[in-house]
Amino acid sequence: MTAPAGTALALQALTQLESVILGKRTQLRLALTCLLARGHLLIEDLPGVGKTTLAHALSRTLGLEFQRVQFTSDLLPSDLIGVSVFERESGRFRFHPGPVFTQVLLADEINRATPKAQSALLEAMEEGQVSVDGETHPLPEPFFVIATQNPSEQLGTFGLPESQLDRFLITLTLGYPDPAAERELLMGVSRHELARTLPAVLDPATLQRAQAEVSRVHVSAALVEYVQVLLRATREGGSFQAGLSPRAALGLISAARAWAWLGGRNMVLPEDVQAVFPAVATHRLLLRATGRPGPDTVRALLESVPIP
Repeated sequence: MTAPAGTALALQALTQLESVILGKRTQLRLALTCLLARGHLLIEDLPGVGKTTLAHALSRTLGLEFQRVQFTSDLLPSDLIGVSVFERESGRFRFHPGPVFTQVLLADEINRATPKAQSALLEAMEEGQVSVDGETHPLPEPFFVIATQNPSEQLGTFGLPESQLDRFLITLTLGYPDPAAERELLMGVSRHELARTLPAVLDPATLQRAQAEVSRVHVSAALVEYVQVLLRATREGGSFQAGLSPRAALGLISAARAWAWLGGRNMVLPEDVQAVFPAVATHRLLLRATGRPGPDTVRALLESVPIP
């Protein structure tokens, strides 16, 4: 089987990311999978484990324009999307775009902002545009949101509503590095400074061609049936308040396509679906008794469903 044309470059980008974020190949591949599938990424973890550095490294490696917004309790929607200002000379309002008009937007500590500020991202993430004063303004392409989130039990956080969480294709956790990676981290140069010096492996046009290749990766009828069986397991098992939606299913197939493409294949296998399922499903599910399920719960569900 011939590997897709752009896979080699994407794997080169993945290797470069590994030189900055040490010992986290699976998480980095999931992050790249998310972008190739035209999704948005939510990174949930403690402060100081490399969330912001990952966003910087990813944008530099892919040659994309980057903006960072620190979400705080006093952030206004206009601080994010922009504002129309009246100009006396022309006698008209002129729109001044905000930092959302970029290719990679880092929404840092998104759950420290109020729900009103969080919701300002909804249209941008879903439609690739923003509306201000009755006018629609398209965003650059590609447009990719990377949001970081601190644990909800920390002070000063506002939990993301389900409608906002559903806009993120993939959620991942970096976690602490293993001892060998941490030793290299402590003895080496600053990862943040290293991320700033990374050369671009791809450019926007090459990335968009790769995304187009991903969208053409073959999905068989049997594979769709397997996805539907997984959906029914979340909807009918009784453990969850609500099962995965059709939008989640479409996202799951898109992510599986990207994972397969990174693996050098032109068709999706069940193991591709299994590889991305926890990252796509966990943030969309709520247990009836205890809220969000842990990774072990989602993996147990995955293992309980036989491949048709």
